[in-house]
Amino acid sequence: MPKSQFIDPVEVRKPGSIQFKEIPVNQYNKSIEEEKANFSNEEFVDIFHDMALIREFETMLNLIKTKGEYEGIEYNHPGPAHLSIGQESAAVGMAYHLGVEDFIFGSHRSHGEILAKGMSAIHKMSDDELMDVMTNFFDGTILNIVKEGHEGNVKSLARRFLIYGTLAEIFARETGFNKGLGGSMHAFFTPFGVYPNNAIVGGSGDIAVGAALFKKVNKKEGIVVANIGDASMACGPVWEGLAFASMDQFEQLWEGAYKGGLPIIFNIMNNQYGMGGQTCGETMGYDIAARIGAGVNRDSMHAERVDGYNPLAVIDAYKRKMELLKDKKGPVLLDVLTYRYSGHSPSDASSYRSKEEVEAWEKQDCIASYANELVGAGVTKEAELEAIKADIVELMKYAMKLAIDDKVSPHMDMEKYPELIGDMMFSNESLDKMEDREVEVNHPMEENPRVQQLAKKERFAFDANGKPFSKIKQYQLRDGIFEAVVDRFYKDPTLVAYGEENRDWGGAFAVYRGLTEALPYNRLFNSPISEASIIGTAIGYAMCGGRVIPEIMYCDFLGRCGDEVFNQMPKWQAMSGNVIKMPVVVRVSVGSKYGAQHSQDWTSLVAHIPGLKVVFPVTPYDAKGLMNTALQGTDPVIFFESQRIYDIGEQFHEGGVPEGYYEIPFGEPDVKRKGKDITILTIGATLYRALEAADKLKEEYGMEAEVIDARSIVPFNYEKVLESVKKTGRIIISGDANSRGSFLNDMARNITELAFDDLDAPPVVVGSRNWITPAHELEKYFFPQVDWFLDAIHEKIVPLKGHVVKNNYTNAEQIRRNKLGI
Repeated sequence: MPKSQFIDPVEVRKPGSIQFKEIPVNQYNKSIEEEKANFSNEEFVDIFHDMALIREFETMLNLIKTKGEYEGIEYNHPGPAHLSIGQESAAVGMAYHLGVEDFIFGSHRSHGEILAKGMSAIHKMSDDELMDVMTNFFDGTILNIVKEGHEGNVKSLARRFLIYGTLAEIFARETGFNKGLGGSMHAFFTPFGVYPNNAIVGGSGDIAVGAALFKKVNKKEGIVVANIGDASMACGPVWEGLAFASMDQFEQLWEGAYKGGLPIIFNIMNNQYGMGGQTCGETMGYDIAARIGAGVNRDSMHAERVDGYNPLAVIDAYKRKMELLKDKKGPVLLDVLTYRYSGHSPSDASSYRSKEEVEAWEKQDCIASYANELVGAGVTKEAELEAIKADIVELMKYAMKLAIDDKVSPHMDMEKYPELIGDMMFSNESLDKMEDREVEVNHPMEENPRVQQLAKKERFAFDANGKPFSKIKQYQLRDGIFEAVVDRFYKDPTLVAYGEENRDWGGAFAVYRGLTEALPYNRLFNSPISEASIIGTAIGYAMCGGRVIPEIMYCDFLGRCGDEVFNQMPKWQAMSGNVIKMPVVVRVSVGSKYGAQHSQDWTSLVAHIPGLKVVFPVTPYDAKGLMNTALQGTDPVIFFESQRIYDIGEQFHEGGVPEGYYEIPFGEPDVKRKGKDITILTIGATLYRALEAADKLKEEYGMEAEVIDARSIVPFNYEKVLESVKKTGRIIISGDANSRGSFLNDMARNITELAFDDLDAPPVVVGSRNWITPAHELEKYFFPQVDWFLDAIHEKIVPLKGHVVKNNYTNAEQIRRNKLGI
């Protein structure tokens, strides 16, 4: 809690009641005639066109999925098609006032949103701007396809570009907007302000907040719209996104140009169903989704229910809400009432709703009713609208023929280039800063008290006589992380860091002590205790071009942000066709002393997920060098830190930790002690127990162990380990993760395959027991100890003369434990 905010018991204990602001419901009631002052006839007709365009696009997809053909063109599309037929006016109304500087995020039912926002951009952009976008996107690949035989103007060419690029993406073609790697549920086109859709229900609920944070912190124009379904209001990411977006500190602690709410609209596309569940009356309890705003902040999020079957009602609401955001009064919640005639997917028989209900909504169809109003008001004639629809059908036929032509629109050639997808998993770029402008700091770095303090510390743990300096004098592992982080804050103006207790406390483990003085609130702040939003917002922030360090206080809390860490952060670079970078460095501490929910090593979980880089330094020199590398890159990194050793000094790098900048390449293990008889490869803080075991091996059994610190997990270069095994013929692999299913086993498998001829015995894994983590007083029975190494060597690798076994490493015991699952 900031010291500047005093919680007065006299005030907070007073009796009273809470008064909620009224939430408008379907208040718009203007006619076309009344709206003629705000729209030209051409603009009225453009709205109809865009709705009809979306309807025909999805009708085409529905026919392809259900009948295998559209307008006589046959095609089998095995992929998904979550359609929004019936919701067109809600999408077009949402996009009407948005420019390319305004970003939208969507759900998996987002074809309409993509096309609506794309057409909105085309209507607003100049011919030169459109040609620039089309020419430069993927070096003009899509443009070169659609301009062939085109005779219209630039805007009609751009319409072709939009429809073809989207359809080719849905059909997994290399010429799609994301090279076919995103597909229907992840398609997007950033030059038009269309950011990712999301196959996970509610997945955009916190990511979009990160995009709004990026705009706020970096003073960017525009707003962000998080398009989410009504059923997603039950999802954790949505609620955590709402909490993050509504933090009081934006109004009460952030200063100057940064003061005020986030520029975001949570747009509930309320079609009243979540798959086969009816939200109102069955699976939810809010009755009207706009009601949720009342529970989020004092302004009830300026919540409103809008008739999404009337595009003008939605346009009117957006005009008013965007004014609020310009005045920094966000966030906003819009409940846009609509209906989907189509099922959840083409395989959905809609058995959960009656035919009468669907027909009742179809009688009030948004496109037909809007067309009737236009004709009735003399804006256009029915023949003109029919001509528009006929032209759209021709456009769809044209785009479909191109998109299914294997010569024009091929799939990625994985036969010829089998590593194509692998090459897209990481960007592997090196950038000092994400934008070239001045950094915002409170004082020069050399004036920072922590920086001045570190200048006086001993950067090597021992004096000239080998005697260790006191803990107070030693430069510690936490200092190495701090130096890398503070250095980057003075280089990269986009860099922000946040998490639980990050600011005034200096981080739960004092790593950030000194940053509070150096940085304004908009660069370092406390987040809600909301791990999903901590990582989700970091993803959105990075997507838009910023660099971010979110912190998860304990490794165990990765479960609270599992979707974000496992499903979102690792995948967007590849799914975007490398359009998007993801410079996110997630700091995660591995605990001890606190039992089963605060002391787990989950390195193996994240190492299993493709698309994440994973490092675990355990010396001050390595911590600084690897953090520098992480912050210089543009890939997502999970940066593990052990609470056991935050205060440890540098014992290995001669000369201590350099004061200047340096990097340590990811994936390169480091030999911490030379030896010739056995190799010990460690992950994490187990290194220090392995070194103790190496001492005992030498003193008591005359064996010299070569101890190698993995430092990185993904990537990992085995060459140095194989070189060691070639010399020693034996290896133990150890870490604090539970042994079952751990990355230690993956290493053992690879070493067995790669060094089979050099091994005198199979690699042996010494991990933690497959139990809950016990209290501190019992940890020695759970985490690998010095004796465990010796016992494992004696039983599994080579007998140690005179050794008395304390722990059972026999084959029989191994079989017993696995049989019991412990």
